[in-house]
Amino acid sequence: MRILVTGAKGMVGTALCNNLRNLRDGKDRTRPNLRIDEVFEYDLDSTPEDLKRYCRKADFVFNLAGVNRPEDPADFMAGNFGFAGELLDELRAAGSKAPVMLSSSIQATLSGRFGESDYGKSKRAGEELFFDYAKETGAKVAVYRFPNLMGHSRPNYNSAVSTFCWAIANDEPFTVNDPGVELELLYIDDLVQGMLDLLEGKEQRCEYEGAEAVPTDDGRYCHVPVTHKVTLGRIVELLQELKSQPETLMMPSMPEGSFEKKLCSLYLTYLPTDKFKYPLHMNIDERGSFTELIHTPDCGQVSVNISKPGVTKGQHWHSSKWELFIVVSGRGLIRERNVATGETVEFEVSGDRVEAVRMVPGWTHSITNLSDAEDLVTVMACNEVFDPARPDTYFEEV
Repeated sequence: MRILVTGAKGMVGTALCNNLRNLRDGKDRTRPNLRIDEVFEYDLDSTPEDLKRYCRKADFVFNLAGVNRPEDPADFMAGNFGFAGELLDELRAAGSKAPVMLSSSIQATLSGRFGESDYGKSKRAGEELFFDYAKETGAKVAVYRFPNLMGHSRPNYNSAVSTFCWAIANDEPFTVNDPGVELELLYIDDLVQGMLDLLEGKEQRCEYEGAEAVPTDDGRYCHVPVTHKVTLGRIVELLQELKSQPETLMMPSMPEGSFEKKLCSLYLTYLPTDKFKYPLHMNIDERGSFTELIHTPDCGQVSVNISKPGVTKGQHWHSSKWELFIVVSGRGLIRERNVATGETVEFEVSGDRVEAVRMVPGWTHSITNLSDAEDLVTVMACNEVFDPARPDTYFEEV
């Protein structure tokens, strides 16, 4: 399959082309039914001859080209309607029957907040061009009215989320006029997966009731169903938590598929390179060191413990807290004793064979470095963040 992407250097175009090339080159094997042979990338630096040539060859067309914030409002119609007409004219001239996707906007809805804006009118006019083209030629047309998009784009342009991510990551000032304003956000990776579904003929159809997409098998429009509704205030709150994570060690809860997980990934793309690395506090004494790496609100913490040769650490038990010890370097001995029954167990562990050993509630435990010369390095996962007010840690030798 040969695919033409217009607006290939925009936020959506860049992400889509990257994914199409990964499929083409066999780097992404998650879509075994998709065979991508060529990806034609058309953008502002392309020529009319390029467009003509691509339209003759393309088996599928993604029209992502458009204008968001021109200096002259008249350019909305030229960019969102005029180019759409040029593209369809070239496809007609080529006798193409290739399916065509159009990137429109929820702002094209008549009852939407911006339905009667110049931008909304231009998007609506572009939609009608495509629907007419489908009736005239019989080619498949897929029109998507995207909500607010969430991906890496330039700040202070057309994405509040990008602006907030950039400002907070780079210690720049920003303004939130109304923290209670709610946005419906479509994350760029979800959008791209929706486009790959379209290539496989698995797109989801809908109609619109105002600005709301209503799924239906024979709908005029297509949509990507995975979106997130969140207030500006919540977005900024989460970003501030992510910014402070190197100091607090606390990572916000990020369930699979959650807005929080996606926002964290996006925020990191705006970090200046001098913030890629950050220091951790090492608690050092003559026995070695103990360093907390990360805290979580619901899964506890992860730490790294370094024991000098011959040193024994631990010698305590917990009533509810539990841990996993994972030796990644050196050779050690883990000993545990049930404080109620006296039963004991021992485990010799080594970085040569990485294993996890459970520190079970009610069992006092210790770890000893068996080497005379090499440090023992142990990664320790605990089911709760250490609370000095309620440590649940009781000294007792094994």
